[in-house]
Amino acid sequence: MTAHEIVTAPGLAKPVGFAHAVVAAPGRTVYLGGQTAQDADSQIVGTTMAEQFDQAAGNVVAALAAAGGEPGHLVSLVIYVTDVAGYKAALPELGPLWRKHFGRHYPAVALLGVVELFDAEAMIELIGTAVVP
Repeated sequence: MTAHEIVTAPGLAKPVGFAHAVVAAPGRTVYLGGQTAQDADSQIVGTTMAEQFDQAAGNVVAALAAAGGEPGHLVSLVIYVTDVAGYKAALPELGPLWRKHFGRHYPAVALLGVVELFDAEAMIELIGTAVVP
């Protein structure tokens, strides 16, 4: 179940794995804190971009579920990575992991390269916004 309508715009490249614009349906807005590859013991797990994405995406879904939402309610996701080229190189592994956690739901997404995250071992952090009907 989604909580939004994907808007298309003439003149923009075809969105693949993201939406250019999303109009949220009425509901309760949930702002998710940044999720890295931390496990329940606050340790960063995984040594590859894919392993860390898997954990971070699972953390997003768990936090969203705790707020009464599900992946289809995400309207926006910002992905911070410490290695943009490494993220791009990992795309063949990341696609199946995206579908594992989010299905074929694609919110408005931005990928930003940063020098460092709070946990020095973290390579990726996901921050989402959802609208729960």
